Amino acid sequence: MTNVHRDALFILIKSLSKSEKRQFKLYVGRLGVNADAKFLALFNLLDKMKAYDEVQILESGIVKKTQLSNLKAHLYKQILVSLRLNPVNQNIRIQIREQLDFATILYQKGLYKQSLKILDKAKSMAMEHEEKNVAYEIVELEKVIETQYITRSIPDRADELARQAKQLSEHNVITSKLSNLSLQLYGMMLKVGYVRNDEDLQSVKDYFDAHLPAYNLEELGFREKLWAYKAHLWYSFLTQDFLSSYKYASKWVDLFYENEEMITLNPVFYLKGNHYLLESLFFVKYSSQFKETLARLEQQVADPKFPQNDNIASLAFLYINSNKLNLHFLEGTFDKGIYLVRVIEYGIKKHGDRIDAHHVMLLYYKIACLYFGQSDYKNCIVYLKKIISNKSLKMREDLMCFARVLSLVAHYEAGMDYHLEVQLKSTYKFLLKMNDLHAVQKEMIKFLRNLGDIYPHELKNEFQKLYNELKKYENHPYEKRAFLYLDILSWLESHLEGKPVSQIIREKALMSTR
Repeated sequence: MTNVHRDALFILIKSLSKSEKRQFKLYVGRLGVNADAKFLALFNLLDKMKAYDEVQILESGIVKKTQLSNLKAHLYKQILVSLRLNPVNQNIRIQIREQLDFATILYQKGLYKQSLKILDKAKSMAMEHEEKNVAYEIVELEKVIETQYITRSIPDRADELARQAKQLSEHNVITSKLSNLSLQLYGMMLKVGYVRNDEDLQSVKDYFDAHLPAYNLEELGFREKLWAYKAHLWYSFLTQDFLSSYKYASKWVDLFYENEEMITLNPVFYLKGNHYLLESLFFVKYSSQFKETLARLEQQVADPKFPQNDNIASLAFLYINSNKLNLHFLEGTFDKGIYLVRVIEYGIKKHGDRIDAHHVMLLYYKIACLYFGQSDYKNCIVYLKKIISNKSLKMREDLMCFARVLSLVAHYEAGMDYHLEVQLKSTYKFLLKMNDLHAVQKEMIKFLRNLGDIYPHELKNEFQKLYNELKKYENHPYEKRAFLYLDILSWLESHLEGKPVSQIIREKALMSTR
């Protein structure tokens, strides 16, 4: 039996809204002969199913086993055609592509003049909305037609098209190089996380310098600037230069506000830019601007003019709620953030097919930190186990490492230290395997390992020693990343001062309010 998560057709049907299902049935029924079409019967059956069941399909008598694959492929295609015709999906990009298709049909019929007229309008739309890839395709088709149908002064027309093709090609090449660089840097971030040593830093720097194309920012259009800012942003994140990441994330978001029509055309990039801006603000602890940026993002997403589809809804859920958690971490208001756990759990179920495992694990880690900050260590452990037991997660090795370190601390705080020695050995081996054992982690593991030999009246003194040792690494270029995942220093201060960790963080937030 095909697994529900692996059957693309079933997932597609379940993703349809009521209006999309209604439109599909109207689309199929536009000709009477389709009323009893097998693919419509299959659609109705799959729509009623709660889980994909191939046996049930075959027992229904709709189709034989040998024909099922072809029928499913045909139904999948028909659904896509119906969705393409839906006015909701008719954005500028699809409209330009549609005009290019119409022009191609007219050209093939030999109606050159009509084809050129449509192409000219489509090219203007493409240039206006920074769709330079399709603009290049349009110019190339214009060149083909002009060689067969002389409409104007051919020397002038040839020069004009050659100039446009050259300019578009140059812009597209720069865009391609910048987008490739951005993608590779993003891949490094997902795989390993922040640079861990001089060797990592030099490797990232060499790659960035070797692949960053030469360009004049003033000559770039919206799309090229966007990819340039993204590439610089990922380089800044990897190297833990968070002031620089704040700078480029701000440029990214400002680019949209300077070209507001692009928010509607590129809502995904708009959402991502705001998310990375918020992440940068979180790392530099700029809480006042963090709140303003988050409020502005929520307001924009709630605007009826903002595009609405499943992908955008999933990203908005992910970015807004992730950053709401970050705001509670910034202010130390862990108790006020607990309501988000139910919201996020519901959202993960609702958007599960569109959110990758990496981002789900990030949410779980943030929830674990939320419970840790509220001193609810047992629930903290529950969410950390979801990460630690995930054997299929191949990304963010640093997240896996710090989840294990936080789990050790949570077990100690919860009084569940009867298996602590086994966990210490397991964590130590894991960190060595990941080549991620650094000074902060070594000191934490050494402290926890020696707890059994410390008398109660000596405990405060040992906490002070660990605090003094870790404080040295707070601004270390590589060791400081440990404090991005867990505010260990505030945890130690809570023991030294006899206050809840949330109170310590709140007091720090008030002192550094800006």
